[in-house]
Amino acid sequence: MHKNTCTYVFFVYIDIENLGGMAMNNQQMMELTTVEKSAFEELVKECTRSGSIDSSLYVEYDVKRGLRDSNGNGVLTGLTEISDVIGTRSEHGRKVPVDGQLFYQGYNVEEIVNDLGDKRFGFEEVTYLLLFGKLPTVEQREKFIHILTDLEELSGAFIRDVIMKATSANLMNSLMKSILSLYSYDENPDDISVPNVLRQSLQLIAKMPLISVYAYQAYRHYKLDGTLLIKNPKKGYSIAENILYMMREDGEFTPLEAKVLDTCLIIHAEHGGGNNSTFTTHVVTSSGTDTYSATAASIASLKGPKHGGANLKVQKMFADIMANCSNWEDTDEVCAYLEKILDKQAFDGAGLIYGMGHAVYTLSDPRARIIKKFAQKLSEEKGMQKEFALYQLVEREAGELIMKKRQMFKPVCANVDFYSGFVYSMLGIPEELFTPIFAISRISGWCAHRLEELVNASKIIRPAYKYVGYHRPYCDDEHRDNQQ
Repeated sequence: MHKNTCTYVFFVYIDIENLGGMAMNNQQMMELTTVEKSAFEELVKECTRSGSIDSSLYVEYDVKRGLRDSNGNGVLTGLTEISDVIGTRSEHGRKVPVDGQLFYQGYNVEEIVNDLGDKRFGFEEVTYLLLFGKLPTVEQREKFIHILTDLEELSGAFIRDVIMKATSANLMNSLMKSILSLYSYDENPDDISVPNVLRQSLQLIAKMPLISVYAYQAYRHYKLDGTLLIKNPKKGYSIAENILYMMREDGEFTPLEAKVLDTCLIIHAEHGGGNNSTFTTHVVTSSGTDTYSATAASIASLKGPKHGGANLKVQKMFADIMANCSNWEDTDEVCAYLEKILDKQAFDGAGLIYGMGHAVYTLSDPRARIIKKFAQKLSEEKGMQKEFALYQLVEREAGELIMKKRQMFKPVCANVDFYSGFVYSMLGIPEELFTPIFAISRISGWCAHRLEELVNASKIIRPAYKYVGYHRPYCDDEHRDNQQ
């Protein structure tokens, strides 16, 4: 005898607006009340007191702060074949400053850029080189570009549900959100085998330009009341061309504009395993985490103003110089203001001339040399020769001023950030997109390093931190007022 069974389905209505019994808006959700602020101020004091470490201990224990030795050289933590960064040469056992050189998989980047000339766009070709260790043949290049083109599109649901919601003024946070969300759209997200990670890497390289531009358009629409402009990428366009096409309302650009942006993508694509964001890639990859988490972590690193956000700092600094110097051609007036910046009496009070100096390069940064040439050409096309001349003046004078003020012996040269922000501005790229474009480029290098780490590494990266506190007996509630 079989019993009759019934299945009951219950529908529960949840009042989202009043979930938890609170009719709270987004601003209120993140605010501290007056009572909370008072208590929080005490916590800040405790946090500052507790977290302070005697600076002399770093010397006593020979701590390589910033993973650098006493001469500022990076501590050797790994091996790579992907790129080589050269700023000195060895001469009689001493390091001698030289004009910088950058190699991708053994090929000089300046030679790559020069060979491309006006013949073709090169970022896709460079991406192939970084990932596979060789320059592609014509057939390989075309097949690779075809694959990237097929992978670049985003679904309408992803654009609507992820990119368009909870927009942020800092688009790097929007990028991280979108990249992490892609995990949920991947049927095999946690597989870290080389074939699967390569597949994921190509997906991310292809989709990053769309995610970045769409994130800006969403921010512009919802936060600045601009027209919502979402364009599909144009078939047959390079990544550089499509960025300009999707960003601009009329979709128009000059051949020089597209070539300049393509060159910027090339020179930002990779810079050794030791830069902060790429090292982040190695660290988190060594833990066995998924590709989306590893990429989001690298984006978080690149977001920092000491790394990918530096070109925006340069732009703001030059806007300040232009506003406070009446004659941009007067070397004495400009230098006097630069000294004020170094003395923390002008601009942001940090005492830094942004865009000057590099951890490895000494006499010159090859990326700065490349982009400077294109900056000059673009300034002529845009009628901004006076602005370019000011950049040249500051570059020429700032290095000597910094060395004199800081009593430095290592030469100080302009780095890649010095001219890149100026170039982006001439291209009409909004400041919000400066660092995301860096990410669009550098993800090629991140993916190459992630694959290299997966192929070669067997241990999780775990550097040591020396404990310099002291052990103490546990005390109960009644005796905690006298803690030191």
